[in-house]
Amino acid sequence: MSKMTMNDTPSSQILNAFERFTKTSAWPAYAGCFWALMYAVFVRFYEAVDGFIGGFGQPDDPESFSMASYIAGVVILLCGFVLIGLVKPWGKVVPVWVPLIGGRKIQRLVILVPTLLCTAFLIAHGLTGMITKALLLAGVITINLPGWIVDTNRFALWDLLFYEPWFLIMGILSGLTAAHYAHASDAPLSAFRRSTVLYLIVILLLTMFLTSSIVFDFVDKISF
Repeated sequence: MSKMTMNDTPSSQILNAFERFTKTSAWPAYAGCFWALMYAVFVRFYEAVDGFIGGFGQPDDPESFSMASYIAGVVILLCGFVLIGLVKPWGKVVPVWVPLIGGRKIQRLVILVPTLLCTAFLIAHGLTGMITKALLLAGVITINLPGWIVDTNRFALWDLLFYEPWFLIMGILSGLTAAHYAHASDAPLSAFRRSTVLYLIVILLLTMFLTSSIVFDFVDKISF
């Protein structure tokens, strides 16, 4: 009996570098959870107790800003822990101690859809912010910041060098985790590839739309 070689494997089933990485690597989930924890605690919760990181200005309504920062911090923490669920057994099967639905298999789209929506927002937010703040610093555009008393240039530097890179890195880690979960949930490889291409196109279009909305100011009061 002859041994199977790589030539015997259909080319459509041979994993590329990205697919091999996402199939075998669970660490982006843990890195994403840590990244979310650091940002929630040292940025959002710090802002919630009236600490203004960056020193570029202050909001017109500090109390509302503090509450918004606290809520954002809680949501970010929850999102970080969700990423852990994508690489743990309880992300695929409901724990048996859960009343009524314990032990049931979780449909992968129930987890993937909200994760991918958040990932698209994070990446588009980061890219849009970095592009527009670079244009602002270059003197190409101006950006209105209603509700803030702000040093615009210092704000742009803070956004470009810290705030938006966090969004971009968090989005990448979230996307890699979602891809790992799709492999672990036995998603067909052909569907995985088609979905990846379509998803990247959606992120590109969303980034283009948000960037254009700021550059040409055709969406009222949008702020990044």
